[in-house]
Amino acid sequence: MQGSGNVLVVGEAGADGSPRTISWEMLTAARQVANELGHGNVTGLYIGNGISEAARIWASGGADRLLIADSEGFAGLMPLAGAAALTRAIEATEPAVVLVPGTTAGRDYAPLVAARLGAGLAADCVSFAVEDGAFVATRPVLGGRALTRITFPGGGPSIATVRSGSFAKAEPGVTEPIVEMLDVALTPDDQRVSLVETAPKGTGASRLDSADVVVSGGRGLKEPAHFAIVEDLAEAFGAAVGATRAVVDAGWRPHHEQIGQTGRTVSPRLYVAIGISGAVQHNVGMHGSDYIVAINRDPDAPIFKIASFGIVGDLFEVVPALAAEVRNAKR
Repeated sequence: MQGSGNVLVVGEAGADGSPRTISWEMLTAARQVANELGHGNVTGLYIGNGISEAARIWASGGADRLLIADSEGFAGLMPLAGAAALTRAIEATEPAVVLVPGTTAGRDYAPLVAARLGAGLAADCVSFAVEDGAFVATRPVLGGRALTRITFPGGGPSIATVRSGSFAKAEPGVTEPIVEMLDVALTPDDQRVSLVETAPKGTGASRLDSADVVVSGGRGLKEPAHFAIVEDLAEAFGAAVGATRAVVDAGWRPHHEQIGQTGRTVSPRLYVAIGISGAVQHNVGMHGSDYIVAINRDPDAPIFKIASFGIVGDLFEVVPALAAEVRNAKR
């Protein structure tokens, strides 16, 4: 392994500058790897615009050192700008292991950095280990039906992206990291793509990645018009709306709401599955939720095997009643 055996972990800022949910999980993963290395420290890299204070709060969740990449050039975290920041941080720290969030942005800039440095990259990882001094990453394959282990040969930084929901969320206030501003000179090429503006996509869909509560619907709703009861429950909770691949493929809902193997991966505090059977392709996208509530009329539906709480009944009766109770509880 390269350098001192330290771990470099990336934290990404949301639209408001605060850490994305997965950023807290990244600290847990990094600390675990550093502990297994035996002599490694954790350096956090926080990227965004106007995020210095949020970066300090995030890094206190387990980092020993914090590098802050804060400038207008990192607004929206475009791939080339993200790659420039991560490359600069790797040059400054010479880590043995680099962990990147498996977000849309992370999946773009991590391969760019790996290619530039000639380093190995394992994508969509769910666990890590250090065996006989080698870094080992585990990732799902075959639609989540099997796991494969990737052993890095060493000789350079080992880079891995981390699937959301794979690790517990760290809590702030655990460490007091040394803070440094990372000087990243973005070239014109790095800024060929820039963020012009952002706009919401509708009922909660634009914030699926960071929502505390997600309410999702499946084919059990029978027709697209019935998705109104999913939206009503989501509104009562103040939640984001999700959907299964079958629903999206049928044209009932837009693709950006799809949760699962070929869609988004979410890890909210509460996930409500309405009329969803629980196919493995969907479950891999939400199994990291703290609590899963399943509503389905079929008592043998696979979703109940992973649910924290299950309601066997007619969703057209259960869901409106649940929405009414949630509203009453908030009064």
